[in-house]
Order: sequence, then structure tokens, then C-alpha cells
Amino acid sequence: MNKTYDIVVIGGGPGGYVSAIQGAENGKKVAVIEANFLGGTCLNRGCIPSKTLLKHAEIIESIEKAKSWGIETGKLSFSLEKMKRRKDDVIQRLRNGIAFLMKKGKIDVYEGFGMLEEGNQIKILQEEKEEWIQAHNVIIATGSTPVVPPIPGLDDVHFDTSDTIFDLSHIPESITIIGGGVIGVEFACIFSSLKSLVTIVEMSDRLIPSEDPEASKLLEKVLKKKGVQVLVSTKVEKVNKTGNGTSIVCTDNSGKERTVETESLLISVGRRPNLSAVSNRPLDMNGPYIKVNNKMETNVQNVYAVGDVIGGYQLAHVASAEGIVAANNASGTADQIDYKVVPRCIYTLPEIASVGMTEAQAIQKGLSVRSEKFDLIGNGKALALGETEGFTKLVYEEKYGEIIGVTMVGPHVTEIISEASAFMFLEGTIEEAAKMIHPHPTVTETFFEAALRVRNEQNKSIQQQL
Repeated sequence: MNKTYDIVVIGGGPGGYVSAIQGAENGKKVAVIEANFLGGTCLNRGCIPSKTLLKHAEIIESIEKAKSWGIETGKLSFSLEKMKRRKDDVIQRLRNGIAFLMKKGKIDVYEGFGMLEEGNQIKILQEEKEEWIQAHNVIIATGSTPVVPPIPGLDDVHFDTSDTIFDLSHIPESITIIGGGVIGVEFACIFSSLKSLVTIVEMSDRLIPSEDPEASKLLEKVLKKKGVQVLVSTKVEKVNKTGNGTSIVCTDNSGKERTVETESLLISVGRRPNLSAVSNRPLDMNGPYIKVNNKMETNVQNVYAVGDVIGGYQLAHVASAEGIVAANNASGTADQIDYKVVPRCIYTLPEIASVGMTEAQAIQKGLSVRSEKFDLIGNGKALALGETEGFTKLVYEEKYGEIIGVTMVGPHVTEIISEASAFMFLEGTIEEAAKMIHPHPTVTETFFEAALRVRNEQNKSIQQQL
């Protein structure tokens, strides 16, 4: 007889293992099915390895900058092999941590490919055998895979995606990145610091097109300073194999053609949901994604879905939040997801972080808003750090001053954005932000300074009217 569980989670990434832990915390008998490694894309092929290498890149840049500060280190050298070894060590330690949490929660982990069949039976395909288990509730958390666009000639050349780029055996002399979104610009920072000649090709008229235009503009300026060639409003027409790598033929919006020669090629144009685990089930879809409600329920009773397979925010922390909601509902505790405040982080050098709407997005929704920006050049801590490329911008509702969007560019802003998130989650206003005492000197003060500037301007306006 098949082993039966209260909750079976298919997929062991940030959405999957977090929902499994939550289900176990709720006192349920839980199993996780994972075809590769616990931690999913984020831990093994995404967030963690890329942020580890970005730290290496940051140190390289700091050492180079230190020369102008009177700190001499001699000739700088670095080893990709040792960097990869440290990256692998970080990954393994985190894998071990998740495995410990599985054991602590008495969660059974099945290594294999899970497929959801009728009646919430799950077939687990392993190398040499097939196993079946039964679930009262199922949570689909199978994530996504990189999109490979139908570019003519791509089948005939070697290229990497964000899943394979960490396996490079050496630092390429040149690398071209097709796609200037979040993943593409992060890898541009890594490879430019490692002294590769980097080119980014982006179809949109700017990098990171979903973020604030001023953040995009500043990022492009900084990347160009690093020696990165940025080609926006540019489409890849075809690629050809050459003796030393790949030749990429592009056209810009005016139809002008140009060719980029590169040793390595990275495709970074987005990700598509991995639906292979549910190919036999009649799930309602929202375009290419599984359709769910705010309880993470699908149209099939007792089947939930979270993370990249449902679209929306393809972010690890969102998948985890969705996983907790799904696990609570599967445990009999009513819960709903709240997407009102979702921070978005880009780990470039400098970092970019945002939450809520940009000014343009708010206006598009018909809201009456204003914005205020405070540049890092006026911040003492940023000057002391030697990192003055950046700003903090607040977008606020005009009538009551409620903060509805924040964009930050600068050092450590992926940490600092949590203050803005907390203000927005609690429906905080510009007035409240301007009254809250902030520590000095900190980059966080820019949030306070922008709010204070708005309040002072409002007070002047009131006095003039009296």
C-alpha cells in the first residue's frame, strides 16, 4: 500500500522547502519530492552562487579603489578555481542546513521526479525504479527554467544560461549577455570585475526596464564606466560560430546592423514555468502559468501551487511567502497572500532596491502622486565609503502623504529597503518618516532626508498661503 501524507510538496526550492517546513510546524505529516538538490534554483544555480561571486567582484573593485586612498596591495591577482570552490562551499553548507531542517521536522525527502496523477497520487520516477505515494494535499513548487529564444544559429554555437554559467572553466576574455534584465546586469558586474570585456544586448530602450527609469539610467552610466558595452533598443538577428567563439549579428531600432564578436555567450532573457509535474492534470492556466487564488489554491481540490509556476513575482522570497500560505491552508488554517509590499533587489555594484510602484506606474493607475529624490553625493556615509553613485527616491500619495513606492540605488540598499517596506506595510506617511530619528552617519538617512525635504517644502507652501 502506498505511503500516505497530509501534505506532499513537489519541488524543493524556496517555495517548496519553506511550505514543507510550515506544514510540519502545523503538525502535519509532510513529504518533499526533489529531482536535483534541495534549495532549488535560488540556492544551487541562482541567488546564492551569484551573490557569492558578486561579493568577490565587490572586493576586487574595493582593492582597486583603495590605491587612490593610499592603500597599496601590490599586483592584484585572482583565481576562478578558488572562487568557485568558495561558492560551492557556501552552497553545500546551505544544502546541509535545509537537510537538517527536513530531519528536524520529520519531513520525508524523496529524490526523484514527481508527477501528480489522478486522486492526488504521486508517481516518483527515480533512476532505477518507480515509487508511488498518496497525498491528502499537494503543493506544486516546481519552479522554472531559463528561456532560450529561437535565435537563428543558436543551435550551432555554445552558449550558457544562468543555470550553467557557474560551470565555466576559465574567465573568458569577452562575454556577451543577451538580456539586460536583473540577471543579465548582475552577471555583467561579475564578469567586468573579473576583467572580461562585457557586452549587454537588450531589446528594450533601457536596462532593467521594469524599474525606475532614473535607476536604469544610472546603472547604464556606471556599467559603461566599468568598460561594459551597453546596446539597448537592439535585437539579436542571428549568431554564427567562429574559430574563437561566436559572432552575434544585431540591429538597432533604426535598422542599422552591427556585429559583436565574443568568446562566451550568456542567454538571459527570462524564465518559463516548469509544468512537467502536472502535465497529466486538468489545471486551469493563466497564460503559461498555473492559475491560483489568493489562498494559492488551484481549480483542483486540495492542489496548491506556489512560486515561479504561478508567474507574478519570480522572486525567492515571494515563493516562500506563497509557500507558507499554501501550507497553512493545506493544514486547515485559513490564510491569504498579501502582495501589497514586495521588495525587489538587484545586486549590481552599486545595488538597486525598490518596493511598491514607480512614479510612472502610479500615474498610469490614475493616482495623484509626487516624488522626492535625495542623491547620495549629499550623504556623509556614502562619501566616507567612496560610493556616491546613487539616490533614494520616495513616491507618495499627494493628499495624505502615504508612501506608495521607494527606489534606492547605492551601497547596502538591498538591506535598507526593508525599512521602506515596513513603512509601506504599515501605511506610513512622509510626515512619519520625517519625524523618525535615524542614526548618523548611515546610508539609511537618505530615506529620512528625502521625507524631510518634502515636509519642509509642504510647510513653506502652507506659510506662503497664510
